[in-house]
Amino acid sequence: MKAAIIALCLAAAPASASCRLALALGMDISSSVNAAEYELQLRGMARAFREPDIIDAVLAIPDQYVLVLPYEWSGRLQQEAIGEWARLETAADVVALADRLDAHTRRYENFSTGIGQSLIWVQQQFDALPVSCDRLVVDLSGDGITNDGPDAIDQWPDLAARGITVNALAIVEPTQIDHADQDVATHYRNEVITGPGAFMLVARIGFEDYPELIRGKLLRELAPQMLIGAVEP
Repeated sequence: MKAAIIALCLAAAPASASCRLALALGMDISSSVNAAEYELQLRGMARAFREPDIIDAVLAIPDQYVLVLPYEWSGRLQQEAIGEWARLETAADVVALADRLDAHTRRYENFSTGIGQSLIWVQQQFDALPVSCDRLVVDLSGDGITNDGPDAIDQWPDLAARGITVNALAIVEPTQIDHADQDVATHYRNEVITGPGAFMLVARIGFEDYPELIRGKLLRELAPQMLIGAVEP
């Protein structure tokens, strides 16, 4: 019954309206993410959806809407959506999503890092959509390398088959930048991001620049034509 209600709500717009983008926003809540860093992720995302330029980007094309699913991910068994897919057609819809994020509290905090399993889970969320969208994008933030479950790179064929692009915001220790063979940014660049127009940004721990980075990242993902090419740290 719940699935039927969701499908009805998502399909209830006028026949002329179409989905131009389904965007899944994955936030790392593994044990390496402390309370302050978690708050920066969550509140930074909430703040971004209140920004006038983000609202304008969401509403950029008349008669086309955006679906957004914020979710938290950690170990192999810890992936959970923050509510259902939000259908964004008006400024009020966008602000309501920000309110949802502001009201949320962290579910897990003592688990490992399962990037590959996060990507398996999010594919299932795209598969369950009752509507077809022009673009499918995952926006994944994280501060560690997979140590639980399958590798992200092994999910690339299934992601490609579905036409899903994976972008990333890698959260790194400043000292890691000098160790390119080991750092989190290199892992995300070489083994996580994939698909048409995939790109990556880097935030340094304690990543106070996260809110501005996520705002810029969302603007790029919400643009009618995504910019092409990975961004170096």
